[in-house]
Amino acid sequence: MYRVGLGSDIHRFETGRKLVLGGVEIPHLGTFFPGDEKNKDRPSSEILSEVCRRVWDMGYQIINADIVIMAEKPKLTEYKELMKTKIAALMNVQPHCVGVKATTGEGMGAIGRSEGIFCQTVVLLKLRDNEQEITEV
Repeated sequence: MYRVGLGSDIHRFETGRKLVLGGVEIPHLGTFFPGDEKNKDRPSSEILSEVCRRVWDMGYQIINADIVIMAEKPKLTEYKELMKTKIAALMNVQPHCVGVKATTGEGMGAIGRSEGIFCQTVVLLKLRDNEQEITEV
């Protein structure tokens, strides 16, 4: 059995707050993880690790992930491979199983005005051999 999961996230840029994407600090700046004080400055690597643990506990393994980041700035081309490597390690998959793409908002909307950054991820999961699906953890 296979499953696909899709996630999105968007954040307004804040002066003095670090920008960390895919576990990589970039110079510049949910249901399971609400935008409250507990999670406000929580590293995304911790959140991803917890999500991966929950996926495993539900009887699934991660097959691959594809990530699209929309931001006018900073330009992310030089960081994509390092992000891919770090994300793969957190997800316990090979780097070729993680795709990281970056695009801009073409000057349109909040992203185009450089007011924030948007990320969308799709993940393919496979029910591990000899496992039965657990619907909640």
